[in-house]
Amino acid sequence: MHRSELTIDLGALRRNVRTLVRTLDGAELWAVVKADGYGHGAVDVAAAALGAGATAVCVATVPEGLALRQELGGVRILVLGPAATSREIAQAREAELELAIGSGEIPEGVRVHVKLETGMHRYGLSELPTLGDGVVGLMTHLATADSDEAFAREQLDRFLGATAEHSQLTRHAANSAAALGIPEARLDAARCGIAIYGLSPFGADPADHGLEPVLSWQSMLAQVKRLQAGESTGYGRRFVAERPTWIGLVPVGYGDGFRRDLTGTEVRVAGEPRRVVGTISMDSFAVELDRELPVGTPVVLLGHGVLAEAHARVGDTINYEIVCGITSDPRRARRSVVDG
Repeated sequence: MHRSELTIDLGALRRNVRTLVRTLDGAELWAVVKADGYGHGAVDVAAAALGAGATAVCVATVPEGLALRQELGGVRILVLGPAATSREIAQAREAELELAIGSGEIPEGVRVHVKLETGMHRYGLSELPTLGDGVVGLMTHLATADSDEAFAREQLDRFLGATAEHSQLTRHAANSAAALGIPEARLDAARCGIAIYGLSPFGADPADHGLEPVLSWQSMLAQVKRLQAGESTGYGRRFVAERPTWIGLVPVGYGDGFRRDLTGTEVRVAGEPRRVVGTISMDSFAVELDRELPVGTPVVLLGHGVLAEAHARVGDTINYEIVCGITSDPRRARRSVVDG
């Protein structure tokens, strides 16, 4: 096998989308597929999400939108980040992309969603401008839907108050956390990203919301050796055996997206949880074993009970960063798309 294998299960993604559509109870689901679909493959997941009930897809940049447009003609594509240049605005116009506008003037000839500042203090206008014919939506961005519902509701109240006279336009505020946890935030549409990939916006077990992780990542033991008491493995001697200890070396490291700060997390070796020990290198890491195992024994890095949320807690980060950081460079890993 390859050094590692990534598997994207579009069947799981479709089931997640259907779960979210039911939860939204009439509001549209717009699938966020920026950053190459959070590392899952934007074209694959966009097509699957649309087929399962999403009505639009969202990206971060005009180039991301243009790449999707080449593969998905006629699909509604919203660019959430600012267009960097007048050339990008012209490209968006030609490709019939929709733009979120949170600063400056509203461009002509483009379908626009005006973004209001309600508490995120990032992109967003402090008040509504004159709305021309090209404005099709009004939006805001909730800063704390995953952590502070009270503040998120304050933002929502500000947004609804500012847009009350424009209910004929599509209004949208909810991200995955708000879609799942704040029913009144669902409005006309919800922009769901992390949840469609079967990951929890709250850093909890995705199954709590009926979600299934879409991405799995597997490698193998490339070498197995026994350390004697006092011997170490890896840079800096961060792991020193206190007694005779079997370790397995896995040919994956931070160059592949298995982060250096994941020392101490657990993976599954031959189906059993095993602790990652020592310093994670660019191209390999070590796991502590309870016995000698053969070279080639499967090692599950994500999926099949190994949660990105658990890795994120060890690395003091979020599951978004765990999956976005995985490389699918064919020179280092094989990527497969299945429909399970």
